[in-house]
Amino acid sequence: MRLTTIRHEGRTQAARVEGDLLVLLDGTDVGDILRSGVDRHADGPTVAAHDAQRAPLVTAPGKIVCVGVNYRDHIEEMGREVPPAPTYFAKFREALIGAHDDITLPAVETSTHIDWEAELAIVIGSAVRHASASDAMAAIAGFTVLNDVSVRDYQRRTTQFLAGKTFEGMTPVGPDLVTTDVVGDGSGLAISASVDGELKQSSNTSELVFNAIDIVADLSTIITLEPGDIIATGTPGGVGAARNPPEWLADGMVLRTEIAELGACNNTCRLP
Repeated sequence: MRLTTIRHEGRTQAARVEGDLLVLLDGTDVGDILRSGVDRHADGPTVAAHDAQRAPLVTAPGKIVCVGVNYRDHIEEMGREVPPAPTYFAKFREALIGAHDDITLPAVETSTHIDWEAELAIVIGSAVRHASASDAMAAIAGFTVLNDVSVRDYQRRTTQFLAGKTFEGMTPVGPDLVTTDVVGDGSGLAISASVDGELKQSSNTSELVFNAIDIVADLSTIITLEPGDIIATGTPGGVGAARNPPEWLADGMVLRTEIAELGACNNTCRLP
């Protein structure tokens, strides 16, 4: 099943994707559907998918947790060691944008090092704490596409990543939640990012050091994961910061983030 969140008649609304149609559901977003247990198979009014404006898949997740240095090819390009445990940092909900929204570049002169980071994102479907591997898999509602667009100069101002990772209006997520009955545990999926049509990242989620089940099981030992929580699993090799010379996003550039079976985000970078 594929679920999505659209902007409709002045508000956001969840919908089920049925080919070229979206069936409107009784929820404000996908997170609302997951929390409330609304019948995802219910009939309802339809809108044409190509006419719908996608909102962030979950508009107000309780948690947005990200995992760093988690692809073997990215670890190699950055000259780092394979970590013994997942490296976590967070984002705030104001960072999230829809799958086709503009990326708002920072309105500060010191921030020109804007980088792309294609990521597989987990969406939690049921509350889980101290999860076994089977519990972790059962708690995952499905997966979506996310780009952890990063402000590298702010990220590197201190040893903490947060400042460079949660700039407002810079993290596309969507277009759909694809459930685990379709894509299993999210492994073996081709993942890529391109800028103005030029391929920058090309890898596979099999390159993850810690896969979705590993992450959910580990993170649930720290905090209870709730329906609608988003977990970004890390980015593969090919980021702009690792290139020689480094490459950065700029006004007018189009960033495409794609994962096989899940879909793509297409976002234009704009100065405010």
